[in-house]
Amino acid sequence: MTSVLIDTVAWVRIEGGRILCARPRGKDVFYIPGGKREGTETDLQTLLREIEEELTVGLIRETVVHAGTYEAPVDDRPGAAVVRMSCYYGDYRGTLAASSEIEEMAWFSFADRALVPPVDQLLFDDLKATGALS
Repeated sequence: MTSVLIDTVAWVRIEGGRILCARPRGKDVFYIPGGKREGTETDLQTLLREIEEELTVGLIRETVVHAGTYEAPVDDRPGAAVVRMSCYYGDYRGTLAASSEIEEMAWFSFADRALVPPVDQLLFDDLKATGALS
């Protein structure tokens, strides 16, 4: 049985050795901000739209660079869907604020790794290994 692939993009924003995470309304888990593409959107188009929708800031298109792509099952059930998360760094204009979609924003260190999904944990591991995440 082939598992379903959930294709997402995410914004990696690190300040002071901590990474920005967001908890959507009605969920109890934090995620790296971003989301799923709509139709034929490119990664960049998806990222720009999702970050504006979730965090009310505009990413500066010229500063967006690929940070890595990660894949992991949603959870440990057999046949669980697999999430592919293409991650990007980028500067922004505006003031970070939780939108109507987002219940809460938080800055996580590596110690908070258990609070994010498996695919996000892979990013945390890489950021810790490079010294970007404290």
